[in-house]
Amino acid sequence: MKKIASIACVVLLLFNVVGYYGLFFGLRYANDREMQEKLDADAFDTSETITIAVPIAIPYMVDSRNFERVDGKVEHNGESYRLLKQRFERDTLYLVCVKDVQDQRIDQALARFVKTFTDRPQDASHQTKIFATFIKDYVAQTFSIRTLALGWQQQRVDKIMVVATPADYHPSITHPPKSA
Repeated sequence: MKKIASIACVVLLLFNVVGYYGLFFGLRYANDREMQEKLDADAFDTSETITIAVPIAIPYMVDSRNFERVDGKVEHNGESYRLLKQRFERDTLYLVCVKDVQDQRIDQALARFVKTFTDRPQDASHQTKIFATFIKDYVAQTFSIRTLALGWQQQRVDKIMVVATPADYHPSITHPPKSA
């Protein structure tokens, strides 16, 4: 019972410190690890794979005969995919990707969470505007700028510089004497 209470306190403290963004970060990290293990073990549904052909001109790039295993994420047509393998052939990069449903769910949940902070009913925003303008009009805010660097506090002294050039000029090219 004490262990559950201490875990609950740690979770509560964690939510207090990092908020739900930490939760979403942890969910994304766990999903990344799980998908990495699935892809490395070839434990995925081949019907959920797509091949994306990207035209790309890379000079002196050698064509690949086989696909190479790669890691990464791609979003295509609103769907989230994990990169599985790639191959470069002629002027085209072929990417084989697997659909990642869980990553898409996490992104949608995060978007809904953020939307709760930004979307307000029309009446609430109007009242907030009135209150904000009231505060700006009747509550004075003062600020001052202080310099902490010595370079800004030193006075500038203008000096006139006179550049002196030698009176006589000697050419660096010497010509042979003229014959008499």
